[in-house]
Amino acid sequence: MSEPTAQALIAQQQRRQILQQRWRLPLAILASLAVGFAMTAMVSKEPLRAFLTLLTGALPRLQWSPEEGWRLLRMVRFGAVIEDAVTLTFLGLAVALPFRARQFSLGADGQMFLAALAAAAVSLYVPGPAVVVLPLVFVAACATGFAWGALPGVLKTRYQANEIVTTLMLNLIAIQFYRLLVSGCLRDPGAGFLVTPLLPDRLILPLLLDKTNVTVMLLLAPLVVGLAWLLLMRTTWGYEIRLVGQAPAFARQAGVPVERAVWLSMACGGFFAAFAGVHISNALLKRLPVDLTPGLGYEGLVVALLARNEPRAIPFAAFMYAYLRTGAQAMERTTDVSREVVLVIQALMILLVVSERLLPRLAEAWRSLVLLRRGAP
Repeated sequence: MSEPTAQALIAQQQRRQILQQRWRLPLAILASLAVGFAMTAMVSKEPLRAFLTLLTGALPRLQWSPEEGWRLLRMVRFGAVIEDAVTLTFLGLAVALPFRARQFSLGADGQMFLAALAAAAVSLYVPGPAVVVLPLVFVAACATGFAWGALPGVLKTRYQANEIVTTLMLNLIAIQFYRLLVSGCLRDPGAGFLVTPLLPDRLILPLLLDKTNVTVMLLLAPLVVGLAWLLLMRTTWGYEIRLVGQAPAFARQAGVPVERAVWLSMACGGFFAAFAGVHISNALLKRLPVDLTPGLGYEGLVVALLARNEPRAIPFAAFMYAYLRTGAQAMERTTDVSREVVLVIQALMILLVVSERLLPRLAEAWRSLVLLRRGAP
């Protein structure tokens, strides 16, 4: 084979690979929509209406009335999408950083709980103007998340403790410690249920959208994402984390401090989870209830997988996940599709998007099968 012919074949193969990468995600989304609609058609008497509710139920709606003119409706529902997306962005970063060092950390839940507790405690008991106390709220939350994230990293590097087990157990400890303090020394005796006092108004983060809880954390989220990307891609520590995740044996032979990279990746995950804690305490709830539902950290795991642990893609994955979840809730409330079926549809759609690398292999297998049939006698 001549050299120009070989180069042409290589260039053609590269173009094919680039084309496959560009179309892989859109095809996965289309496939997930088709599967979701097929599932809806099996259980609903009005599948088109039900599925359109899933896709558009989270969007605001513009309505005209002669008395009030144009009005934007369902802003509370759309605000819920943005609120969830902001929280999930921070939790996705908390999971993605350890993943880049090949550490399967599940500790974002406990880190978020303790960070929210630290933020509420500083807000309630540290006097002073907001310009002084509010930065202290973030510092206390981030320091708490960083320390609680570093703990399983130290256990992994010093005692070879499995990070999945340690982060899960530390989650239980953090949640129970949170409940102990909220129902004990932080409890509001005047409230009719177990909850902390309302945080001072001066320490509640300013609103951006009326009738929602969308605050300035929406503007802070891109800055935090940028910080995570800079840490990972433009610092020596980030290079060590990525190298340890890609080739740990080579990193050790090259003299990279593998142990430091491991615990630092998990500690940085706790640092970013702390922003989710502040968002919950000082923006969404404005006080902390004892029955704050655990499990958000595991949704951050889904977001990180959707974004393939790329910090810049995490906000888009978080918005997509929050949008789909809010649309699923609207579908459950306004159509004849039950909650269980909604959860199955949601899970299948996410599974297909996460598994989008399987599509080229399936297409190649189908092409081989078709060629085999054509060549058969």
